[in-house]
Amino acid sequence: MSLSIGIVGLPNVGKSTLFNALTKKSVPAENYPFCTIDPSVGVVAVPDERLQKLSDFSKSKKTIPAAVEFVDIAGLVKGAAEGQGLGNKFLANIRETDAILEVVRVFKDADIIHVAGKVEPLSDIDVINLELVLADLETVTKRLANIKSDLKRGDKKAAAENALLEKVKPVLEAGKLAQTLSLHPEEKEILKSLHLLTMKPILYALNISAAAENADDVKAKIPGPFIEIDPVFGTGLDTLIAKSYEILGLITYFTTGEDETRAWTIQKGWNAPLAGTAIHTDFKDKFVRAEVVEWDKLLLAGSYGKAREKGLVRTEGKEYIVQDGDVIEFKI
Repeated sequence: MSLSIGIVGLPNVGKSTLFNALTKKSVPAENYPFCTIDPSVGVVAVPDERLQKLSDFSKSKKTIPAAVEFVDIAGLVKGAAEGQGLGNKFLANIRETDAILEVVRVFKDADIIHVAGKVEPLSDIDVINLELVLADLETVTKRLANIKSDLKRGDKKAAAENALLEKVKPVLEAGKLAQTLSLHPEEKEILKSLHLLTMKPILYALNISAAAENADDVKAKIPGPFIEIDPVFGTGLDTLIAKSYEILGLITYFTTGEDETRAWTIQKGWNAPLAGTAIHTDFKDKFVRAEVVEWDKLLLAGSYGKAREKGLVRTEGKEYIVQDGDVIEFKI
């Protein structure tokens, strides 16, 4: 499963420094706006102590972790939705990602320029989120205009989409994220084709590098899940990666043996045949059954043989919902 998280924020809040710390990949991080023009991409392993323990258990030749792709997107500024600071291009980069990691500068440092002239974290969040909202409002408005002809023909799908967009539009016009609207699963499915920025999960990364005496005040008012980081010293990075994985509603199952131990990424709630598609698309149609054991119980048993003797290895069918930490052998 390919997962992509866009790192966004105002210029000079520490996005590229964070990206470098996450990926150990060198991208420009100098002290001036728009240093990053094209998005840099890095693939980061999801930290998971269970993986190495299973690999040691199986004496595997290879150990392959789950991974998340981070995309370093150039700094947005006020007016980005109208093209300020190459905003339209940068917003398009964000649209291609699965989730948004919004870096917020909390620290104060007179030697590091702030694009607004002063450090106000909550104001910065408002600026970025408003640009996302304005970009989505333009998308929704254009789509409403484009489906008028389908409505006139009595197209039922167009009618359902039109009704949904008419519900989303006033929320955006009020300056709110589309995700604040209560929607049914089928409505969310309809919106997927529009790739709305404000429907994407957002994790706020509070950059507390250097002095950040106002951090507690900021944390009390953050409009969503957040984590504190110090990219200069690399603190909080493992938690950030794991939290990014979590906000996407993902879980991990494992396969293990002498050749390799691997972590597989799936959506929470997937059944066994669907989970098998992470390995190969054929597994869904060819699925017969799955041999499942919880990772910690397998380790405690000492071997697969002993785990079977104790009844810890279960045979599961097509309806089984895979759980985080399952060790699975698929039978096809």
